[in-house]
Amino acid sequence: MFETFKEKTNEVLYAAGFTILLIAETFLSLRFSVEKRKEILDQMFIAGVGSLFVVSVVAVFTGMLLTLNTGLGLKDFGAEGQVGLLLTVTLTREMSPFMTALILAASIGSAMAAEIGTMKVSEEIDALEVMSIDPVRFLVFPRILGFSIMVPVLCVYSSILGICGGAVVGHFQLGLEFIVYFQDVYERITSIPGLKDLYTGLFKGYIFGLIISSISCSHGLRTSGGAIGVGRATRESVVNSFLMVIFFGYVITAIFYRQ
Repeated sequence: MFETFKEKTNEVLYAAGFTILLIAETFLSLRFSVEKRKEILDQMFIAGVGSLFVVSVVAVFTGMLLTLNTGLGLKDFGAEGQVGLLLTVTLTREMSPFMTALILAASIGSAMAAEIGTMKVSEEIDALEVMSIDPVRFLVFPRILGFSIMVPVLCVYSSILGICGGAVVGHFQLGLEFIVYFQDVYERITSIPGLKDLYTGLFKGYIFGLIISSISCSHGLRTSGGAIGVGRATRESVVNSFLMVIFFGYVITAIFYRQ
């Protein structure tokens, strides 16, 4: 039992160290951004446009669900008019980065791990190294940079759709006027606390994108064991991405809003 625990601990520490070094190598490769602009734009398209439909549907229904539940709760106290303000805070600060990150981890992150993992077990990564081509610069760097750029953009997009979905529910089920609702939203966003919520959400989006893409690429590069290993790496990349998103989401909120 102790040997199993020791083996698991070493495995976790090795994976964490490998991923941290991968992030460091990626930052050192930033000087090649112009040279790799086509690959970066391709990854931005995959992460952004490729997941746009799912993000849109989830964002709209998240806004509608939050508005309905919050509005019904506030209605007991005659404060349902505050639902626009509360929804704006919740979406921009927490829910949009969180939901967007989970969607992208399950769709784009898993595909990223599977793609690189397949290249690893088929010895294509080894072939790149034999040709003196750096796998991190060639494969990992465009994926991490493109993914990290697109997640904050999708966070803003999902926040807008969620607020619009909340407006529909607020009007037809809670009896709120559109102009009053959107006036509350505008006043919150343009206030100092609202701006803090916004940049906190954007920062979370960037960190989540960096974490998900790095973990996915790390699992892909460490894949072994053929097709079974690719499936295991893909599954573990999604699970670990979820765990890290939840953990760092709490840490960032605690840092930005500590009393």
